[in-house]
Amino acid sequence: MHILWVKNELLHPLDKGGRIRTYEMLRRLRDHHRITYVALDDGTITPEQRARAKEYCDDLVLAPWRRAPLRGWRRALAIVRNVFSSLPFALAPYRSAAMMQVIRERCTTGDDRADVVVCDFLVPALNVPHGLPCPVVLFQHNVEAMIWERRTRVARNPVMRLYMGEQWRRMRRVEREQCLRFDHVVAVSPEDAAVFRQAYGVERVSSVPTGVDTDFFRPSGTVSRKPASIVFTGSMDWMPNEDGMDWFVEEILPRIERAEPEATLTIVGRNPTARVKALAEGRPRVTVTGTVADVRPYLEAASVVVVPLRVGGGTRIKIYEAMGMERAVVSTTIGAEGLDVQDGKHIILADDPAAFADAVVGLLRSPERAADIGRAAAMHVRTNFGWASVAEQFAERCSTAASRPERPSSVMSLSS
Repeated sequence: MHILWVKNELLHPLDKGGRIRTYEMLRRLRDHHRITYVALDDGTITPEQRARAKEYCDDLVLAPWRRAPLRGWRRALAIVRNVFSSLPFALAPYRSAAMMQVIRERCTTGDDRADVVVCDFLVPALNVPHGLPCPVVLFQHNVEAMIWERRTRVARNPVMRLYMGEQWRRMRRVEREQCLRFDHVVAVSPEDAAVFRQAYGVERVSSVPTGVDTDFFRPSGTVSRKPASIVFTGSMDWMPNEDGMDWFVEEILPRIERAEPEATLTIVGRNPTARVKALAEGRPRVTVTGTVADVRPYLEAASVVVVPLRVGGGTRIKIYEAMGMERAVVSTTIGAEGLDVQDGKHIILADDPAAFADAVVGLLRSPERAADIGRAAAMHVRTNFGWASVAEQFAERCSTAASRPERPSSVMSLSS
């Protein structure tokens, strides 16, 4: 099967959950299928990124694109202009006629035309043409509207809450329209698939589980566990992670410190925002590392790994990575949403500050219990969630879409 894989960006560096999930799946899919990878190119792609694309695709096709302003007054102006658009701000800047043309050509001309198009995330879906002769599959790592709904709920500023609410309504409308026009939607959990089915009326939807590299994420035996060490890993320029750590440091950590004064917190992840960096100011036992080459030594040194997310969608690969490293994890229900884990056996779940703090303190005071949970968690992911199995399931979804003779009717094109 020839798969035309459409994504906004190249995958390296592998510093975000979505990139990791796609990279690991494509590496396994290439063992049995041909992969043509289409991405946007704003002129900043490095030779190394191009070279490393050979790790996950047979052919790389780049479509020129002008990146939207990311900061300062230009970004503010873009946000103001978006008021008059029907698209949410998170999607509008990624419209690309060049990408649309590339996809159309690769599906309609030549002897090596694609058998199926996979649109990776909702963002590039706007560039997938209507009326293609081959099936199109939308790979949804999240329910995007759900993320914006939750962002609206936790927003403190009334103006920001109003803005988030409008973005949520736009995202919900666009996400529904896009999901309905694709031949098949693949979610990353049965819970997300149920949302697409019930909230959007999507009939052709299924799910594949989140996986983990069970060979890579194993304890080395060379890093000692640090007593009372609490660790969080994740991209620190992603709002749900930023919000989660702000909530943890302000509401949960003081309760832990009262019970365990020697407790330390290490926040590991790329591009920490000013808000995240400020969490360590005046707190000598809180460390913000920024980008690291390898998260495994930090996980292996942890007594407890925390995932205190209040916002988010999809599934958190970071949890399975910590489990593979045999570490006990304390998470909110939202943080562990969509993962096949059992509370009290593979993970500890807690949703309010007092309960979360009590769970962490309990594990810090009982290293034996933390070790038992870590071992059970590792066995669980090693037995059930290797990437090879996940990729095989995804290929089955694509094959089903490619062999289906009937096609759903297309929705109207979205306005800009």
